[in-house]
Amino acid sequence: MQKKIAVINDIAGYGRCAMTVILPILSYMGVQGCPLPTSIFSNNTAFPDFFMDDYTDRMEAYIEKWGKIGLKFDGIATGYLGSVRQIDIVRHFIHDFSREDTLVIVDPVMGDHGRLYSAYTVELCKELGKLVALADIITPNLTEACYLTDIPYQEKGWKKKELSAMAEKLASMGPSRVVITGIPQGEFIANYVYVRETEADVHSCFIRIHKAGAERCGTGDVFASIIAADAVKDVPFDRSVRKASGFVKKCITASLELETPPTDGVPFEEILYRLKRD
Repeated sequence: MQKKIAVINDIAGYGRCAMTVILPILSYMGVQGCPLPTSIFSNNTAFPDFFMDDYTDRMEAYIEKWGKIGLKFDGIATGYLGSVRQIDIVRHFIHDFSREDTLVIVDPVMGDHGRLYSAYTVELCKELGKLVALADIITPNLTEACYLTDIPYQEKGWKKKELSAMAEKLASMGPSRVVITGIPQGEFIANYVYVRETEADVHSCFIRIHKAGAERCGTGDVFASIIAADAVKDVPFDRSVRKASGFVKKCITASLELETPPTDGVPFEEILYRLKRD
């Protein structure tokens, strides 16, 4: 049967992020994406003005109908969650809709460049840590990894042993597969991959790629959607991270070639054919 993933994230009508990025990529990779919205935006928050409808009060009724028709998922993928209540709803969802072989992929969206997003507090970070404990795979950027582990953030100069200790601490919270993304290394951007098959079988590696241009909104969603689709199809984790980081670079390059405004995210539609099905 075709694999299906519950995608718990927001919807932005314009600006290529969250659901509008994740769902088409999952579809192209042969996976059915089932959206569970957390909020609805007219456009992404990179624009100076936007409409937002918080969907928290409707999430439980929405989920209840899924329960009545007996849905179960091969994967559950979470993105930005803006309140303690949303995190609590998602924790219950994972408990109720997972099978023994369901993979939980958590993108702990909290901040970047050493700072938390405006809606995030220390309390919210701690609550998100409880969600991380239920995950099989997590994809934090460097800032988020630091906040989850209480390790001081630094922009550059990370040594492998420091990143290994951070990844090990993240894995000790619950997930067996960790990728710390967006690590600056001169002309490269690195991802640190950590996989714990068993207590005795742990391996890690750097996956580096040349910088292609400035970061843009939605690139994290591109990355996480590829990781999620590959995970439910049993693609090796390091291979999946390599594929995801390479495709993000291609997306950024395409945005420069097409002169796509930064607010509009990346024109992944133009190069989706380069993300071959495996």
